[in-house]
Amino acid sequence: MMKTTNLGSGSHRPLSGQLYKYTNVVKGWQQRWFAVDPETGVLSYYLYDGPGDTIQPGQPARGEAHLAAAVICPSDEDSRTFTINCASGDMLKLRATDARARQEWVNGLRAIAEIHTKAMGANPPLQPREQLAVHDAMASARQQLQATELSDAALARCIESSDSPFPHTDPDLLLLKATSAANMQCLLQCLGILHRQQQYATVSVSSGKHSDTEIH
Repeated sequence: MMKTTNLGSGSHRPLSGQLYKYTNVVKGWQQRWFAVDPETGVLSYYLYDGPGDTIQPGQPARGEAHLAAAVICPSDEDSRTFTINCASGDMLKLRATDARARQEWVNGLRAIAEIHTKAMGANPPLQPREQLAVHDAMASARQQLQATELSDAALARCIESSDSPFPHTDPDLLLLKATSAANMQCLLQCLGILHRQQQYATVSVSSGKHSDTEIH
């Protein structure tokens, strides 16, 4: 079993290891090698054929995701699956080798995401009250989305295990499940849009202050 590199508090060692990535209903779960650079907050994943396969220096990544403002949430469908909902609106559904490995990944990813979320929203010591309110609201929204995603997964499981003789063909149940999943994705995309707007506003304010300094 491949083990993840532990990420201690304040450590700058990369977090890496084998995970399974859900692609789609056709391809299902595919084995990949994941690595996080704590300095940049970027999660990269590579093609991986299992034990014995190695990732070569300079090997191009199959995909990347920025962890700043990402929501990392364990799935209650089993003890190994978790999701990463990026600020861009992209979502990665991943599966660790066991429950302990999942917890290590979730803890490590959340720690890195928190560091880069704070760094991205950093402002001068004297911040406007409105800016502080925006940061608090974004943090609260991310927490609410984590709880909402758990509820969405629980609803889907409940419908799939319904006492109805035809839970997979009942149009009302299927509509409820699809609507819940669609609303969840919409909320995640909205958070991504808000996050990008916050980034733009922060950069604009910072640029304006630099311009004022140059003028004076």
